[in-house]
Amino acid sequence: MPNGDLFAAEASTKSRSTGGTVLAHCDGGARGNPGPAGYGAVIVAEDGTVLAELSEFLGHKTNNYAEYSGLLGVLQWALDHNHLRVRLVSDSELMVKQIQGKYKVNSPDLKPLWEEAKRRIAKLEFFNISHALRHKNKTADRLANEAMDRGMGRPAAAPPLKAIPYPTKSSEPPAPKRMDPLPAEPRPSAPATGEMLRGFVRDGSIVLLGGKTLPDGVFVKIIRE
Repeated sequence: MPNGDLFAAEASTKSRSTGGTVLAHCDGGARGNPGPAGYGAVIVAEDGTVLAELSEFLGHKTNNYAEYSGLLGVLQWALDHNHLRVRLVSDSELMVKQIQGKYKVNSPDLKPLWEEAKRRIAKLEFFNISHALRHKNKTADRLANEAMDRGMGRPAAAPPLKAIPYPTKSSEPPAPKRMDPLPAEPRPSAPATGEMLRGFVRDGSIVLLGGKTLPDGVFVKIIRE
């Protein structure tokens, strides 16, 4: 089938699809595998409007069971709301390849789910399924974990913090950050005006003329005449 589109069949008994093609991301998980399991899915319209968020606790199941349950949940929602053109993205490579017919379904637990998925897909006008890595399936992963938390009696996780918008560019330079001024360091007192004294050297010592004396510790400048 061109473009990898699966099950694009028309039937005279089908009603006309509501709107265009919807995009669904689904994910399933189990804590322990098997363990407390749940699935989550988000379904959006072509214009990006979120049409539905699905989140269901499944009890004690395996990861693959939960992944298939997410697929079945999306398909049932699409049929119930007459959205008969569906593109679905899952991070379960096993399930995607099994629905595409590239892998066989050997598990007796998964075979009934695979068969039910094929029956629901056959009721659609168009269906495409593709694989994506987990980091591109974050909303569905969050909804699946919320389902498991509810089933295990855990409080819901706090919503993610809103991003702080980056400041817009401005022609005005940013105002400098004001800081308290540092205390001024004390300045040394200015020396007193020097006084010219005259004297002479006797026996290696300076003798001031006029009988003047200087206190100990005073520095003097001597100019030889």
